[in-house]
Amino acid sequence: QVQLMESGGGLVQPGGSMRLSCAASGFTFTNFAMNWVRQAPGKEREWIASIDRAGTRPLYADSVKGRFTISRDNANNILNLQMNGLLPNETAMYYCVKYRLPYVHYVRRTEKDFDTWGPGTQVTVGP
Repeated sequence: QVQLMESGGGLVQPGGSMRLSCAASGFTFTNFAMNWVRQAPGKEREWIASIDRAGTRPLYADSVKGRFTISRDNANNILNLQMNGLLPNETAMYYCVKYRLPYVHYVRRTEKDFDTWGPGTQVTVGP
């Protein structure tokens, strides 16, 4: 059974940092590029970062480039997201997401390319 479980969310002050992690199980983690997607209240889901199988080629949305870092620990099946310089409008639920197909790492993707989402972890940026 494929499972993704995020952790590390909470309350952080504007300009602060937070690290999210996602524990993956039930599939061969090293065969799949992975993603982080967020959804702010009342807004559509937004893809923010992905990383290839080896962890050497990250991709970022313009909104987070230079502030967020995606990484993976293939020995322990963990996906990470280091977030720095957080802004109040980045308050959102953050999801770890697996691609449907192995061995792909899309420059452009839609939600049809995803097949498994974690339950999400809430990040709140505020005083």
